[in-house]
Amino acid sequence: MDYVASTPEQLGQILKNCRKQLKLTQSAVGAKVGLKQSTISAIEVHGANATVETLYKALSALGLQLVIRDKSSAGITQREW
Repeated sequence: MDYVASTPEQLGQILKNCRKQLKLTQSAVGAKVGLKQSTISAIEVHGANATVETLYKALSALGLQLVIRDKSSAGITQREW
């Protein structure tokens, strides 16, 4: 399923929800990619403060990927937060 994040806060919430679905703690996610628990927490709360590199590490730890597409794209199942 695709998730649409229009704001940094929405992105953080999506990552948090995905982490919880995987039954992982913030510490476990961070340990997978060399990030501190506090960094994962900051991403989940204030996505805007994360560097692109840190964001990609968090996505990788959760088995997610970033997809960029035109807003007018249709036909893809998505969930808007």
